[in-house]
Amino acid sequence: MLRDLRERIGRLEHAHARGAVARGAIAKFIPLGIAIIDQVLPGSGLSLNALHEAASAGPDTEHAAAATLFIAGILARLDGPVLWVLQQADLFAPGLAAAGLEADRIVFAEAGKAVLPVMEEGLRHPGLVAVVAELTGRLSLVASRRLQLAAEQTGVMAILVRRSRGFDDPVLKASSAAATRWRVAALPSPPALPHAPDTPGLGPARWRLDLTRCRGGEPGSWVVEACDATGRLGLVSSVGDGSDQEAERRSA
Repeated sequence: MLRDLRERIGRLEHAHARGAVARGAIAKFIPLGIAIIDQVLPGSGLSLNALHEAASAGPDTEHAAAATLFIAGILARLDGPVLWVLQQADLFAPGLAAAGLEADRIVFAEAGKAVLPVMEEGLRHPGLVAVVAELTGRLSLVASRRLQLAAEQTGVMAILVRRSRGFDDPVLKASSAAATRWRVAALPSPPALPHAPDTPGLGPARWRLDLTRCRGGEPGSWVVEACDATGRLGLVSSVGDGSDQEAERRSA
């Protein structure tokens, strides 16, 4: 399986060689595009050569749909191929595309219990822009440090999507070398038309983003509109007319 994976990644590395060189010349951070969030992150964005963790909250903790879409939106704004390591074949690729991450950019690897070794192997390939892995269960501090070091060496972004049957599972809070840790909770959608709340229909999906750990930065919590088709988030304004939210999305 690893040999086949190396060959597939090698073909993608060759096809994206010029893009990889270009990426090496740009900043090593990707902003989320919302000033109030970016200002608490070192470098005003997520480090591209680091390990990050994301998990859903509440009933979605087991399936991690919101966390997966959050990650897909971030990767949609990067240029290059992505390795997505699965424990089981339950990832819905059209859902990733709805957040801007097209399937033709992704190498899917169903690794079962070998998720972490396959992820670390993928991080050794600088032709990738990111490696995402879904993990259920415990992550040791040693294992997370290995992933962090691999990401630092190649500049390939490492992201772990944590899953659990219990929303308060203590393994999700155990020590980790991750630069940031996120919890993403789905919230009720607003009315489709804010000025006509009785009109049937659902407005844009909303999330509560909790930054529970940030090395060199500050934790925080924000309510945002879920990623749109280009991977952009929108800050939900505290004012009812939504004008601040639209301005924030345009600036992003």
